[in-house]
Amino acid sequence: MSQSIQAVGAGPVWGWRLVAFTAAAFVCLPLVSTLWLATSSTGEFWTHLWSTVLPRYVVTTLELMAGTGILTALFGLVSAWLVVCFDFPGRRFFSWALLLPFAFPAYVIAFVYTDFLEYAGVFQSALREIFGWDSPGDYWFPEIRSLGGATAMFSLVLYPYVYLTTRAALLEQSGNLFLASRSLGRGYLGTLWSVLLPAVRPGLAVGLALVLMETLNDFGTVDYFAVQTLTAGLFDTWLNYGDVGGAAQIAISMVTFALLLIYLEQFSRRKVRVYQSRTRSPIQRARLNTVQSAWAILFALHW
Repeated sequence: MSQSIQAVGAGPVWGWRLVAFTAAAFVCLPLVSTLWLATSSTGEFWTHLWSTVLPRYVVTTLELMAGTGILTALFGLVSAWLVVCFDFPGRRFFSWALLLPFAFPAYVIAFVYTDFLEYAGVFQSALREIFGWDSPGDYWFPEIRSLGGATAMFSLVLYPYVYLTTRAALLEQSGNLFLASRSLGRGYLGTLWSVLLPAVRPGLAVGLALVLMETLNDFGTVDYFAVQTLTAGLFDTWLNYGDVGGAAQIAISMVTFALLLIYLEQFSRRKVRVYQSRTRSPIQRARLNTVQSAWAILFALHW
């Protein structure tokens, strides 16, 4: 019986290998063609870019990624912590509703928030009506179409990556960790920082890597907010200057960024050891009082 099963299983292995190789070849074709276009370029335009706008593209991209990474880590981690470790009204609703931003592209959220918060929008118009202000000089309001605005939009749309991976990691933890920390005098925030955060760090790192790669390759939002990132520079070089080779070189630099993110995510987990008890018990959710529940609901509504 075992010999017949082995014979049946050994036959089509080469076929699956061929299918996998063919699929991998198709996936790599765009990268290979981009690499060929980048190496076939003379490099003169790349030198011009490096001496003029490319450093600004790189710095702006890094600033956007850093800001988005910090905010998405905060939103995703705290949201997962609230849903998994605490009991408050609406918890079951928020456990899946926090994933809803996945349904909206970042540039759509950017259109909505900009229309609502800009000078002629509903929010500022209501402020001027309430306080009797007549012009922008009468009050200060942050510029929506800016690097900060783009960072906020990306954070509101992409934090579910961190929420999803961190929530899965929290559900795998033993409730004994939480109880032991609380019995030793740690508060809720102390337990999150010193006990739960190190335990869920691999999941958090995976979510952040996905967020940063999404931020790196987005064009619609940064173009709408007039933020000069590498993606905006790529389209500008390709469509406005007509230099396909220069655009391909920028694309290769973005691929290098993405590969570096993958390496850093794996490098951060090189010494991580995960131990699971056979008698692992689920986390017992702590019941929040009225004030605490109100704060939890307000935070969960940030999307």
